[in-house]
Amino acid sequence: MPFATRTRTLARTPARSRLRAPARGGVAHRPALLALGSAALLAVTAAVPPASAAADAPAASAASGRVVLDWYDTTAETVAAAPAPTQVTNSRTWAIGWLAAARAVREAPPGRDRAAFRDAALASALHDALAALVPARRAELDAALAATLAEVPDGAAEDRGVAAGARQARAALAERAGDGLDPASVNAPFPTPAAAPGVWQPTPDGYAPAVQYGNRVARPFLLDSPAQYRLGPPPALDSRRYREDLEEVRAYGAADSGVRTARQTETANFWYGSSLTLYTEPLRVAVERSPRGPQGRTELIALFHAALVDTQIATSDSKYAHVRWRPVTAIRTGSLGTDPAWRPLHQTPAHPDYPSGHATYAGAAEALLTAVTGSRTAPFRLTSATAPGVERTYTAWRTLTRENVDARVWSGIHSRTADEAGVRLGRAVGEHALRRAELLFDVR
Repeated sequence: MPFATRTRTLARTPARSRLRAPARGGVAHRPALLALGSAALLAVTAAVPPASAAADAPAASAASGRVVLDWYDTTAETVAAAPAPTQVTNSRTWAIGWLAAARAVREAPPGRDRAAFRDAALASALHDALAALVPARRAELDAALAATLAEVPDGAAEDRGVAAGARQARAALAERAGDGLDPASVNAPFPTPAAAPGVWQPTPDGYAPAVQYGNRVARPFLLDSPAQYRLGPPPALDSRRYREDLEEVRAYGAADSGVRTARQTETANFWYGSSLTLYTEPLRVAVERSPRGPQGRTELIALFHAALVDTQIATSDSKYAHVRWRPVTAIRTGSLGTDPAWRPLHQTPAHPDYPSGHATYAGAAEALLTAVTGSRTAPFRLTSATAPGVERTYTAWRTLTRENVDARVWSGIHSRTADEAGVRLGRAVGEHALRRAELLFDVR
């Protein structure tokens, strides 16, 4: 059955207690999100046949569209206020919550009660899933649920929607239990390999042990296995491409670079932060501008985050399959223009070079956003917690990808080959998710 078209009438279920509030004060607002640093995440959704969007749109009300954005902002604020220490775990929180919501919304019956059921189901599913995954935010989530339900007409449709959301949240949480995406499993110990040319070693300043090794054995949402799109090997150390990569990073990525421009330094700073945070606003832009109704928008958010979890899993698989050293190690200890005093502009993350995780994230996001909204959109503004006071305007998703590629070189922490390979890997995983999207959403 085509993605975003299938619905199923919900059998009558006893309603649980409903939270109430006299006003909408519990719902997160965008200025608060920006203050918390949630100034951007990614843009993506599934390749939905046009008929699916058309079928969903007539049933959409202004209130229903607002509920999707209200809970988008509530999710962003929840994750920003009480984040897990690993990015993929936070992506998992988004994916589970919105997957539960998407499945619950699919149960909405046709007819006049559809909007009330759908709004109650979406809010209930996200409330229960997020409260289970981020219990420190229970009070704020309770208030957000009460605010939504206060605007849903009382009656059987609301009660059944709340029950559907609760059921789908329980099911999604149970389905993903033990998937290996908790922080301890993600950062499973990785034994440092013996030092050798081209082989990853802990990097300055802290020489920390490798992180994210456990991602490569975690359970994906839609990939058949973490290794399904594993990259081929990076360039040989005696190749022209390797020498060109190293010389570019040496010149443009040095802390004291004499050739990197002020604009290039700003770009490196802008994209240095978390990809999850940096792509929150682009995804919101795509959701808000989507012609689809609440069901299609909810599925877009769920698919985006499921795909990005899979992308991070695939990234670690390739990283630890090839274990390529970072530029700082190559420049300080390698045989090509050895410079033991060389320092990158930014601290090098504690995992191998190939491929770049920022680039894989950007590639997957671009694939999803382009499939849903086209390659371009009306101008939107973006800020970054790692470049205070800087605001950039974008009209094409590809521009975000290109800046990610350049930024990691100008930060001195990745080779261009690692960045470009990352984009290819991310696009492959994103396109895979688009093809397999319907597997996520069958009502359980």
